[in-house]
Amino acid sequence: MTDDRTGIHQSPTQSLDRETCRSICDAIGARLQRDLSAGALTPSARLERLIEEMSRREAADRAY
Repeated sequence: MTDDRTGIHQSPTQSLDRETCRSICDAIGARLQRDLSAGALTPSARLERLIEEMSRREAADRAY
């Protein structure tokens, strides 16, 4: 059987019911929200140094 929306071939025994699909999507969404929340993401040390350098240069430009 081929899903007309995706073109993916699946046998009827491999199909997931709507409730199972919804549970999987909810679990993935919850994990993404947790892992990608603003507080969970921290810039790398290199990016921190670049941001600090940019701030110093902007401050020096404003001083003139």
